[in-house]
Amino acid sequence: MEGRVVAAHGRQYVVQLADGTLLPCFPRSKKSEVACGDRVDIQRTSDDQGVIEAIQPRTSLLYRSNEIRQKLIAANVDQVVFVVATEPGFSDELVTRALLAAESEEIEPLIVLNKCDLTDKLPAARGQLAVFAGLGYRILELSARDHAEDLRPYLQGHTSVLVGQSGMGKSTLVNALVPEARAATREISAALDSGKHTTTHAALYHLDAESQLIDSPGLQEFGLGHLDRQEIELAFREFRPYLGQCRFRDCRHDREPDCALLAALEAGTIDSRRFAIYHRIMGTQRAG
Repeated sequence: MEGRVVAAHGRQYVVQLADGTLLPCFPRSKKSEVACGDRVDIQRTSDDQGVIEAIQPRTSLLYRSNEIRQKLIAANVDQVVFVVATEPGFSDELVTRALLAAESEEIEPLIVLNKCDLTDKLPAARGQLAVFAGLGYRILELSARDHAEDLRPYLQGHTSVLVGQSGMGKSTLVNALVPEARAATREISAALDSGKHTTTHAALYHLDAESQLIDSPGLQEFGLGHLDRQEIELAFREFRPYLGQCRFRDCRHDREPDCALLAALEAGTIDSRRFAIYHRIMGTQRAG
């Protein structure tokens, strides 16, 4: 039997079968590598439970990792919607790291600035996002409470995953865009035999026949331990024109002479905050 993982909670999953049935499933092995959005081969072990035998080939996998473990976020998505808000404050570095992970998987990114009805906080938030706008990242401003529908055209025809820090309004967006989300969450929770809130696990909702939306738990960090130096450098859009132009092949873009990135930094074509984040990431990778 085949199905799609529509909820992931620890080592327990809910798989939606072709007829719409939700079946709680466990992975065959102790180490699980299943993500919400995965298409899987399963075998029923009883009327109300199954085992995941295999994961079908993926088109993409968004995940974060450090030297200890990795945390899968969503599979087979073609768009990541990173939700930030005017309040509470958001982390530039967290946004950057999530965008790098998306770039490395060739997943199209969209940044949503929520709570734009808080007009006194809007200029500061726009200022924080200016560097991303300058790099060509799409930014949509809205208020999830009143204008969540502004996001719908961007979701049409895509399998999107919502990512962001806690408190940014992801759940408000989901409940506005998918009126039956609360019912779907209750059904998923019943299948998981868990009363936990929706944001404690990733869940996939159907917007229409061609569009799906995955809500993921709020995050406070985004490790990139699974990416090597070359992959990280390529994921910085503004670095790409200069890669391979340094005097030294193994240039660390730190103090080396004739470094193309340092020259671009000095010329102002690379943002100093982004460059500092790059070095912080690389320092963590080397330490790990």
